[in-house]
Amino acid sequence: MDKLDNMGYGDWFRDQFDVGKKATHEVARVVAVHKDRCVITKGDGDVFAEYSGNLLYSSDSPFDLPTTGDWIYADFYDNDSFAIIHGVLPRKTLLKRKTAGKLVEFQLIAANIDVAFIMQSVDYNFNLRRLERYLAMVHENQITPLILLSKCDLVSPDEVEEIKKNIISIAPHTSVLAFSNFTRENITAIKNSLLPGKTYCLLGSSGVGKTTLLNSIIGSEQFQTRAVSKKQSKGRHTTTSRELVQLGNGAMLIDTPGMRELGNMSIDTGIDETFSEILELAEHCQYRDCSHTNEKGCAILAAINAGELDEQRYKNYVKMRAESAFYDMSYTEKRKKDKEFGKMVKSVMKSKKKR
Repeated sequence: MDKLDNMGYGDWFRDQFDVGKKATHEVARVVAVHKDRCVITKGDGDVFAEYSGNLLYSSDSPFDLPTTGDWIYADFYDNDSFAIIHGVLPRKTLLKRKTAGKLVEFQLIAANIDVAFIMQSVDYNFNLRRLERYLAMVHENQITPLILLSKCDLVSPDEVEEIKKNIISIAPHTSVLAFSNFTRENITAIKNSLLPGKTYCLLGSSGVGKTTLLNSIIGSEQFQTRAVSKKQSKGRHTTTSRELVQLGNGAMLIDTPGMRELGNMSIDTGIDETFSEILELAEHCQYRDCSHTNEKGCAILAAINAGELDEQRYKNYVKMRAESAFYDMSYTEKRKKDKEFGKMVKSVMKSKKKR
């Protein structure tokens, strides 16, 4: 097995490789992205890399540029001390969200993830509705979720079991593991779940202990952590960029900045999988065009009234559906305007050249 295989470059990616580029470019993986340049590796050391002019010129959206975890085409120079990136191989999976704030644009989180560790702490941070948002984002790309409950030393075992019970009620087929960075409970179990050649991603809000867990897994304080605010019970942003770390056993782990705003775009499949029981109920409504608001014979309303479906879960489903549809529509309109503006600029430039 070569160095690329050790980093997860298997048959699926070999099949995506553009054979026309084989003679001129090498394959490497993106370790981190810093504004206008990346850190990449072929498995034998990290190298700073810049984008080629053609890649920048031909890029229409963030999807066309590398993100952490991507496999890319690159040329290496000066004894592999510097590189130029010429393109991105097709992605097997891609985690993305709406950018924070009012701007309707995608933000890429990480690519080619096999398992996403969705982390919430069992104290102030635990929130089923937020967990549903993470699950929808992960399910959209057929990434396997694993839910980690941090800081289990801060509450009683009974409280931890009650939280697990609530999670299983909304995600019955997802593994849940409670752990503590302080007492090191279940740290070994998490380590043992990390398999060589697989890529994992840590997702969660600031202050839940993602970077501390990464340090615990590595076995050293390699990454900086900061104290959680006692006044607001909110963690401060420690991780400011996404970085792929290859562990001693060959597994790869990506820490991500804390997300206080998680707007999802284009996640219809993810929502359907996360809220599958609601879709199944809708099939039993008396009317096909049931709006699930006040109709007689509505199976969803009947389930809510009977206590078989949590009303807040249903409201979150409706909210996420509406948000995704609105963001998708706004993004499509924005892309249309951008393309029209681009065509106008090119037309003006051609007219000037003719003159």
